[in-house]
Amino acid sequence: GKRYMEGQSFDTDFLVIGSGFGGSVSAMRLTEKGYRVIIAEQGKHISPETMPKTVRDIKQFLWLPALKYKGFFSLQLFKHVMVLHGNAVGGGSITYANTLLQPEDKIWQQGSWAGLHDWQAVMPQHYETAKRMLGVSQNKKVGNADFMLQKMANLSGVGDSFYLTDVGAYFSDHDKYAHPPVNGDPYFGGAGPKRSPCIGCGGCMVGCRYGAKNTLDKNYLYFAQKNGATLLAETKVTDIVPIADASKSPSDPAYQNGSQGYRVTLQSADKGEYQITTQQIVLSASSLGSQKLLFEQRHKGNMPHISPYLGKRIYTNAESLLGVRFLDDQHGAMSDGVAIGSGIYLGDGTHIEATRYPEGFNIASFLATLSNYKNGKKMSLLAWLWCFITQFIVKPRQAWRAFRPHNMAKQSLILLCMQSMPYALEMRYQKSPWWRAWLGSRYQMQTHGPAIPAFIPAASAFAEQMATQMGGVGYGVLSEVFLNIPTTAHCMGGISLGNSAADGVVDKYHRLFNYQGFYVCDGGNISTNLGVNPSLTITALTEHAMSHIPHKSTQLLHAADTTRQNLTLVQKDASKIPA
Repeated sequence: GKRYMEGQSFDTDFLVIGSGFGGSVSAMRLTEKGYRVIIAEQGKHISPETMPKTVRDIKQFLWLPALKYKGFFSLQLFKHVMVLHGNAVGGGSITYANTLLQPEDKIWQQGSWAGLHDWQAVMPQHYETAKRMLGVSQNKKVGNADFMLQKMANLSGVGDSFYLTDVGAYFSDHDKYAHPPVNGDPYFGGAGPKRSPCIGCGGCMVGCRYGAKNTLDKNYLYFAQKNGATLLAETKVTDIVPIADASKSPSDPAYQNGSQGYRVTLQSADKGEYQITTQQIVLSASSLGSQKLLFEQRHKGNMPHISPYLGKRIYTNAESLLGVRFLDDQHGAMSDGVAIGSGIYLGDGTHIEATRYPEGFNIASFLATLSNYKNGKKMSLLAWLWCFITQFIVKPRQAWRAFRPHNMAKQSLILLCMQSMPYALEMRYQKSPWWRAWLGSRYQMQTHGPAIPAFIPAASAFAEQMATQMGGVGYGVLSEVFLNIPTTAHCMGGISLGNSAADGVVDKYHRLFNYQGFYVCDGGNISTNLGVNPSLTITALTEHAMSHIPHKSTQLLHAADTTRQNLTLVQKDASKIPA
């Protein structure tokens, strides 16, 4: 039955917008507490049968809804950064490299969340829960790319910093959080789905078709649905309007502050446009998606009191992407292993991870060009042409083989370079250029602020040395080489935690300032550069936020008791498994 509050009936207790790390964690924990939950996800269900087999399956791979491409990999180019991210049921977990690293404790003393909470005391328990639920284990599929990174680290004098990544993949029942499978489930005592061990194909970022990657549909989202959550795939939220309190004057701030719930407009691929009412909302549409939705609601006047701090302090982990292509197979296939299997730290603290795509997914060939190792600025077309012509004159066979798409993934070691430098951008919601307005986008998000360097001297020197000493050809990303615009898969911030609406968008419990019953839980809450992949921190922060939402009344919990208690027992048993 529907819950009634002051004469108002609601279609659901909570609407969760987005099914990524924030949304799936929220949905599971809320259903455990007896709430009715609807999850709205604009992406599609991705199954092993519908995953692209090569990069040529572009409609199955790229997210370009204007062209009817409904894949799970998206690129957005802004003035200051090019962002890579995912769209699918399960959010970015479908296409991320399943690297789950815990950042250094110093991050809690940086950024807008510093001093809001005793983070170093409260977060370890939530990180531990996140690791257990996501089945974090040290990489056991060490490939040629990892050995090459280690060899180059030794030659550069930083060999001691080499490590194997912690990843969310099932290798065997000897993993830290796994145990002998029950009904094929190695994590939750038979309550979870059947799994298969990783084969090291390198395909983590194009969708795991073997059931080894611990995507959210194998844990948090799986249990949310098992507990009764309704998932609406290919459904986009377009409007959020707080329901007015008829007992208050329209001039009263409490007249439309969410205390009476929300009326939400959905746009569905099969149902068209329709509305539902919800008592509370958890917004988890990713940093970019959540910012855009909040900007739109404030601009339309639906939620005019959203903090002016929205869009401030956007972080990118100060990333850069470099690559080395080995033209012959003397070093073996670079595509074997997990997507990100190892990492090192250079002397200046720059973090480099060995990254790969599986054989056949020659994505780098569309984004790569000759690297400008020695330029700290964009490369002019004339300078690039000179380098290109010189390469073909001096080593024509090598130059041709270096950039042809065939075998690009198999022969390439991609270097994901990150820094914890305090670079930050600002996102604003502004009128579009005339050509965008002509296409129907009257307003859009645009980045502002000092440029984030695309050129990381230590990383470029490392890549150049690797190419020279190991018989490879170096390359960079087109946007970094020609535009001096860095590329990131880790767009964070913009919906920062703060003391008030004057210095943040949500409080330390992720509650939206000036509105009731409205939470934001996703990468937008990251309030400083982490220097590592953020998925584990997003999961842990959401666990913290959900832990402070009270259970629904005992009478309404009865229907969910059995499922919730069984899962709790499974989790307790799993937590006792020795490391």
